Amino acid sequence: MNAAPIDFDGPEALREPLQAALARVVDPELALSITDLGLVYRLQVDDAGARVRMTMTSPACPVIDLIVEDVENELDRVLPPGYAIAVEVCWEPAWTPDRMSERARRFLQP
Repeated sequence: MNAAPIDFDGPEALREPLQAALARVVDPELALSITDLGLVYRLQVDDAGARVRMTMTSPACPVIDLIVEDVENELDRVLPPGYAIAVEVCWEPAWTPDRMSERARRFLQP
């Protein structure tokens, strides 16, 4: 099973490079990409910039700021110069392990 899909709205030519950029962002506590964990809900790109809607595995996550900064940096490497990037961390819907990829499940098994 793959991770929960990312709802993408934008130029089709940017879908794969942007999703690959998000896959390079790793949750340092779990040592897994945020896409394998299923943390990204939506990626929207238009002339105004890029907006990411994502969550964390817990509201008490101590590395939220680091992950958001990594998302911004990775997307900035792929997007055309001058694009604004906004990352919204939300708690609804709540993250569940059902959003994880099979690879992430195997990695986290005891």
